[in-house]
Amino acid sequence: MVLLLFVDLDPGLAALRPLGGYFSLRTEEAAAGPLPTLAQAYAAPSPDVAGNPLIFRVHKVANALRVPELRVAASVAHLGLAARLWSVALGCAALYRRVPDLDPRLLHWDADAAAPDDLWLPDVRPLPGDAATLGETVLHGHLAPLATALRAHYRLAPGLLRGNAASALAGAAREFDRWARRHGRTDAAARARSLAGELLAHPLLDGAGALTGTAFRRRSCCLYYRVPGGGVCGDCCFPRPPRSSPRACSG
Repeated sequence: MVLLLFVDLDPGLAALRPLGGYFSLRTEEAAAGPLPTLAQAYAAPSPDVAGNPLIFRVHKVANALRVPELRVAASVAHLGLAARLWSVALGCAALYRRVPDLDPRLLHWDADAAAPDDLWLPDVRPLPGDAATLGETVLHGHLAPLATALRAHYRLAPGLLRGNAASALAGAAREFDRWARRHGRTDAAARARSLAGELLAHPLLDGAGALTGTAFRRRSCCLYYRVPGGGVCGDCCFPRPPRSSPRACSG
């Protein structure tokens, strides 16, 4: 018999802290001034760096990677935020069987910070930890409006963004699986894999790639190979960086 070990969703989400990085979420008081919510970031109409947190983040990524194409930086920024959201939600669902309410009107974002200091949830409200709730919370609540906001400013194909969302989910599941197995939490690892499989069959992700165990192969390209010195990602549709236009595998 497998003993399932789950605890109540605590206000500090302490069970996520040992996973570090992308899985952790700040729930204490914000350290420095008010931060915009992600809802505000998704709806920001300003097309300039100073007035729009998403555009600020894209330019920050572009400068860090020294990439001249802003659409490439936009894709990388999208992939990073998607990975953060999936990691928090999946980690909580696997460890607590609950997820905090990550409504974009509640979740604050520091576009100038890296994980785990970029996201802040001042009020932890528990929701069910099933795949339907995760899909509603992350896909509909965040990734759909995030994709709309980014496409309004950058030439990003819908298939690319869908592939990013699926890749971020599969990556979060893979990293959680590694951590859980190292710490003898095979119960939590199995739950994370099951949830990831259900979510990848969601209408907003279905067809974005193929999951075999914890290995994922996407059917689109995030364009990272266009970063100076970059190559193809481990789950890319390309076996090697292409020399021609990426559109054949990003639409």
